[in-house]
Amino acid sequence: VAEWLRDQGYAAFLLQYRTGGWFDFVFRSRATFGGGNQHPDMIADLQRSIQLVRENWQSLGIDPRMVGAMGFSAGGHLVMSAAELYGTDFLAPLGIETTVSLRPDFVAPIYPVVTMEQECVHKRSRRGLLGERRERNTVLRDSLSLEKHVRPDGPPVFLLNCVDDPIVDYRNSNLLDSALTANKVPHFFVQYKIGGHGFGADPQRFSDETRQWQATFLQWFKELLKSKRKNNEE
Repeated sequence: VAEWLRDQGYAAFLLQYRTGGWFDFVFRSRATFGGGNQHPDMIADLQRSIQLVRENWQSLGIDPRMVGAMGFSAGGHLVMSAAELYGTDFLAPLGIETTVSLRPDFVAPIYPVVTMEQECVHKRSRRGLLGERRERNTVLRDSLSLEKHVRPDGPPVFLLNCVDDPIVDYRNSNLLDSALTANKVPHFFVQYKIGGHGFGADPQRFSDETRQWQATFLQWFKELLKSKRKNNEE
């Protein structure tokens, strides 16, 4: 995906963020030994990447007022978390001083995990995010259920999924779409009937519908850029 965006003329950075990992998940080592990667490690990594990109915008040759994040599946939950939780500086407890905004200028959650509570929850993602010791913590479940914490002043959102998704229940995106609409957050929701999960930028996994998603995103993004530049000029 980063290479595709680069080929379209946009600066794209690939974030390899901390996750629970397959070993922790399979052997439940976090429950036995404690520690391991879990929330807020993931959001701290994304906030750190936003910070570094914004602080080095001149050497990178980018517009610091147009820094966004795109994520897929569990990564979709992460980028949408950044759009909702930017008021919390997850870097401060790490001793990292932040002088730039941690608010992304736009986010694109693609077939995202959204809820931690509703019946359509993706349980593996919930365990990976919260850890075995905390996955039943109702306070954490609530705080990381994205449909409950959409901010009216949040950044624009490009949301996409498929009804026949066999991994992350399509109702996750419906919940987020409803919350964004209720809070009047500018967003564009694309829901295909056929396409499954995990197609990303792999043409071999595209359906007749999902092969359109990249062009649709670019059209949305160009309109967003045009609007941003107009507002900056005014």
